[in-house]
Amino acid sequence: MDIKEFTLKELEKEIETFEEKKFRARQIYDWIHKKLAMDFEEMTNLSKGLRQKLEKNYTLNQLELLDTLISGDKSTSKFLFRLKKDGKKRQGSVIESVLMKYRHGNSVCISSQAGCRMGCQFCASTLHGLERNLTASEMLDQVYHIQRSLGERISNIVVMGTGEPLDNYKELLRFLSMISDENGLHISQRNITVSTCGLVEYMDKLAEENLQITLAISLHAPNDEIRRKLMPIAKKYSIQEILTSCDHYFEKTGRRISFEYSLIAGINDSLEQAEELSKLLLGRPCHVNLIPVNKIKERTFDHGSEDRIQKFKLVLEKKHINVTIRREMGADINAACGQLRKGYMDRNNIEATKEGKHEILCKDRRRTQKDNQSG
Repeated sequence: MDIKEFTLKELEKEIETFEEKKFRARQIYDWIHKKLAMDFEEMTNLSKGLRQKLEKNYTLNQLELLDTLISGDKSTSKFLFRLKKDGKKRQGSVIESVLMKYRHGNSVCISSQAGCRMGCQFCASTLHGLERNLTASEMLDQVYHIQRSLGERISNIVVMGTGEPLDNYKELLRFLSMISDENGLHISQRNITVSTCGLVEYMDKLAEENLQITLAISLHAPNDEIRRKLMPIAKKYSIQEILTSCDHYFEKTGRRISFEYSLIAGINDSLEQAEELSKLLLGRPCHVNLIPVNKIKERTFDHGSEDRIQKFKLVLEKKHINVTIRREMGADINAACGQLRKGYMDRNNIEATKEGKHEILCKDRRRTQKDNQSG
């Protein structure tokens, strides 16, 4: 069992089974979630005997860093991690995280799943499907690893990397509780954003959780017809159903909604579509984040000219809708969601295919040699 999975209260109960005093749990929790210890031996204010008990009964899992890419302007770093091996797989799944340095602080975008089953047409994360959900510990460790390597505090978290966070609801809630816990890194919930493609029943559940996080909706279309072509989830939930759920979330939390809108040339970026989007959102306390779509080789999607993007933005502004264009960061390192992971998996699959063909060839040779000997 990974000891990083336990909340402080859960850890206190565990420590009592070792006949240790309750305050030891707080010391251990502090080492793991504040000092970001990677090994039990680092916990020098614990007795050697207790450290040995911990080593015997628990693991302190760490993500394996496979690759790091840093943008030319040093503002963006992308990390490729391997998860612990699970099941009968030859090796663990891979995920990615992104560090973005802003004037207001350091922001980390983390993954919530290895892969994704939502199937959005413009996203590289979905191309290999869903492998598995991440545990809360694996989500935490993305933040912890990056803060250790950076040597500076992470102040903002965006759960907008690979995966649909609300499709991993239970572990997401545990992560949110632990990352904002005053006994850990204590990152303000107001500095945490969770993105969803619009799983309405989970959005409604999230509204009742008494959290202060920002909810970001991957909208990407002004009407259901276009959205169904881009996002399979739109066949289950209409835009109106999503907006009703957004209204409920605002009523319960007082937190305005953020709408993500990837601009795709010739698909959803006309001025008429900007007007249609304005009518949908008019009067709602929200923010629209326009995202010039990222190119991926498996899709023909591209974004329009800078002038076209600015005109789309102007339509919304004239309707007094709060809107920004996402600052393009890390374009030289393919920092868009899923691209580094996909590139690694594609290369790995090629190597696996080569290994498989080599193994078959060797077996054929051995069979031929055996036949010749018996003959």
